[in-house]
Amino acid sequence: MTPSPHHKPSMQSNITWQCARFSDLSVTQLYTILAARSEVFVLEQNCVYQDMDGKDQASLHLSAWTTEQQVAAYLRIVPPGLTFTEASLGRVITSKDARGTGIGKQLLAKGLEQLQITYPGQPVRIGAQHYLEKFYQSFGFVTVSDIYLEDDIPHVEMLRSAG
Repeated sequence: MTPSPHHKPSMQSNITWQCARFSDLSVTQLYTILAARSEVFVLEQNCVYQDMDGKDQASLHLSAWTTEQQVAAYLRIVPPGLTFTEASLGRVITSKDARGTGIGKQLLAKGLEQLQITYPGQPVRIGAQHYLEKFYQSFGFVTVSDIYLEDDIPHVEMLRSAG
């Protein structure tokens, strides 16, 4: 049986997960992460905005690295009080090559797990792109705002209860 062209095989075998403080990232890792974020948010989504917003230094960085040391998936865990009153996940990306492999679900599950280790018993608030609302709902997030535009892209605020 041939796999459908819309389903890529799992990337599990060639992925290394890393969760690091900003100061523990190598210069090369940081450059690769920022390049991957820029590729998704600036180039693919045609969004001109200031990605380096001063929050990276206080955040944890969860990355899925390929054997070629490229970023397959990434998010940052933002401490409470920096973006929102609650802890937050942000800059969530999956590289073009990794889409359709299930790595986005793994990324979010690992991100929420790490967030609960770092900020136990804390609720989580995110600003989600509206088209991903159902994806985040599948992880227990509830929409708590009307649709708003951020950088001309429809977003909603979503909240996940503590625990």
